[in-house]
This record gives sequence, C-alpha cells and structure tokens, in this order.
Amino acid sequence: MSDSILPEEENENPLPWPEIAQRARAAFLGVALGDALGATTEFMTPMEIRAKYGTLKKIVGGGWLHLKPGQVTDDTQMSLCIARAMRDSGGWNLTAIAENFVAWMKSRPVDIGATCARGIGDFMHKGILEVPYNEWDAGNGGVMRMVPVALGTVGDDRLLETWAVEQARLTHNHPLSDAACIAVGRMVQQAMTGASREALKTIAGNLVATHRTFRYRPYLGNSTAYVVDTMQTVFHYFFNTSSFEDCLIGVVNQGGDADTTGAIAGMIAGAFYGIQSLPRRWLRRLDRAVREEATDLADHLINASPMAAAQR
Repeated sequence: MSDSILPEEENENPLPWPEIAQRARAAFLGVALGDALGATTEFMTPMEIRAKYGTLKKIVGGGWLHLKPGQVTDDTQMSLCIARAMRDSGGWNLTAIAENFVAWMKSRPVDIGATCARGIGDFMHKGILEVPYNEWDAGNGGVMRMVPVALGTVGDDRLLETWAVEQARLTHNHPLSDAACIAVGRMVQQAMTGASREALKTIAGNLVATHRTFRYRPYLGNSTAYVVDTMQTVFHYFFNTSSFEDCLIGVVNQGGDADTTGAIAGMIAGAFYGIQSLPRRWLRRLDRAVREEATDLADHLINASPMAAAQR
C-alpha cells in the first residue's frame, strides 16, 4: 500500500444519504454500461472506429468478441464476483472472492485477461492469495473491478486502501496497479458523496505527484491495457467533458482496451453525475440480469459500508 498517495479530505457537506445510495447504483451500473459500450470498439484504432461507426454512441454489441447488444465482459463480471462474495460472506473475505473468480473462470466466460487467468490459476492450484511482484503486471485488471471495494468502504479510507490492494494482488502485483486502484476508489467515493470536479482533480494530481508516469496532460492518445495508458485516457475524458454520456463516448471512441477504459470511466462518472445521468437507451440495452444484479449489489454494499453504519 502507498501512504504517500494522500486521501482527499472528506466532504464537509456530504449529500443526503438517499442521494449517495443512488450514486452508488450509478457507479456500479456505470461499470456495466461502459463495458458493454466499449466492448464494441476494443482493439480498434480511432481511425478504424470512425470508418465503421462514425462516432459510436449506441450499445450495439459485436466487436472482436461478437457480443450481443448489452452483453458485458470480464470487467463487469469480476466486479460482480467480488460483490457477491462480500454479500454472501457478510463482509470482506479474500478467499471467498478468489473462489468466486475460480467459479467464474470455470464457467468459460466470453473473455478473460491472461494476467487474471494466471492469478486465478495460482489460487486454484496453490492456494495463493497474493501473486508475487511482477514488473509486467502493471495492467488495468485490478482497477476495473474496484467498484465493490469503493462502495463497501466509503467512510473508511484505510479500509479502502487495504481492500483495494488485496483484491488487486489476487492477479496483479505492481505499485502502479496498487496506486491506481486506491486513486480510483477515492474518486468514486468522493464523487458519490458530492465532491467537486476540482476535488477529484486533486486525487488525480496526488497520483501523478507520487508516480509521475501517470501524467495525463497533454494527453498522448494511448488507450492500452497498461494501467498508465488506461488512467490517462479516463482522466482526460472525465475532466474534459460535462456529462456521463459524453465522457463514455469519448473514452470508447479512443479504442484500445475500450471495455476497461469504459468501465472505469463509467464507475467514476456514474458516481459523479448520478443515476439520472445514465442514458435510458443504454440502460434498456444492458443485459437485464446484469442490470438488476448490479443494482441489488450496489444497494447491499453501500448499506453495509462504514458510512451507512454512522448514519444509524
């Protein structure tokens, strides 16, 4: 864990609890919407996207995975795995999370990253709950599944740090991955509770101050699965747009690892703009079972959080 990435101060005047709970739903649904939208343009270049779609604004499926419209990939599925384990265990249980990952991998999902598959395999065969440090593990797989941790720890920054790193290191053990997980978790929590855009820029700035490689201005246009490229893309479009929809459209039309950049951007933008900002046409297209489960799990996680306990 990195104590040098300073947490943003808690909001002095947080939103009313019902609004925070709605924003928790929006954050989890934002992951699924960004995933489903971005899966279409994954591994494409911006030029290829423009040639085929003009600007992709609809959830249409397809892509290299040949998905149905509204179908999601590992970004959402692994987030659901963590959230289910937290619900069913009545709290944080890293072994239960790993077991959920194993069950998911055995179900033959439509997509699974190589680093995630290796880490899950290490748990299956060796019982390992933290993969060894690997200089090549600075991917975005730990960050994409941060929404359950962010919702379940709101109100306790130290708990956020601990859980963020523990879940990431089931598959990814690298300081850049750790730092990005913590920063994204803080951004989601601050956005949920009513922080300004400037407050979220401060969190991004703290990340950059600690790890200069995350500098996102000027934006270089890289959108790969390398966690630095991912976060630079998310930061660029989140801080340079003014709606959930415009943020996600910008991110996924950048191509590259678009399902994951879309999922992470959707997580932050959903928490920031709220449930009413999610385009209804996208929600209607989203796989119904995913939509309903993400909503139910968001409700459970936020109501089990330290902040919720303080409300009682």
